[in-house]
Amino acid sequence: MSSPKRCVDISKLSFRWPGARNDLLNIPELSISQGEKVFVQGASGSGKSTLLNLLAGVLAPTEGNITILDHDITNASKSRHDSFRADHYGIIFQHFNLIPYLSVMDNIILPLSFSKHRQAKLNKNRHTIQQHALSLLSSLGLNDSKIRDRNITELSTGQQQRIAAARALIGSPEIIIADEPTSALDADAKRGFIELLFNQVKISNSTLILVSHDSSLASMFDTTLSISNFTPETSS
Repeated sequence: MSSPKRCVDISKLSFRWPGARNDLLNIPELSISQGEKVFVQGASGSGKSTLLNLLAGVLAPTEGNITILDHDITNASKSRHDSFRADHYGIIFQHFNLIPYLSVMDNIILPLSFSKHRQAKLNKNRHTIQQHALSLLSSLGLNDSKIRDRNITELSTGQQQRIAAARALIGSPEIIIADEPTSALDADAKRGFIELLFNQVKISNSTLILVSHDSSLASMFDTTLSISNFTPETSS
């Protein structure tokens, strides 16, 4: 049996903020396979979100290389970063970042406006945009047809979270990045949401990279990375 295709390759990476004396992150080597579910654990402010921003091409490493889906993103231009991210990434933000003046459905399908690649995936599978969005809502436990017409601000935190997940998953991007997506939920709701998310990334064979300070979720994932392993001790 052939080994899984690599989704992420990091080599000799270091990152420090401009003007800082010490590196915030130092990653000699890291590989993540396509379809792998990775939990990145660490305290608030430890560099977890910085790692996600490096993987998404929002930040550039101080040194080293990042390869995503066989594309070296380290030295790409901002426009190429933006285009590549729109085509291949789904992002679940900590505070969801849903747009209050758009409907639930318009929030979900918004990423397709920026990616013909993801639209083409739907066409290849003979799914209309509406069908795929409704299927995601149903799979994430939002079967009430009335929800589609409600204002985002009228929905519960759990409902908004699932809509944010559906938005990230629309068009089956190869990489799902989730930044503390369960921080506003209780323990039972957290595990339920993660299980729903797992079901969807399995269907699309997406790689899931989720960061959280909540170590109780780690056992659910294929791989756990501790951000402290990538954080050099600072000299006094």
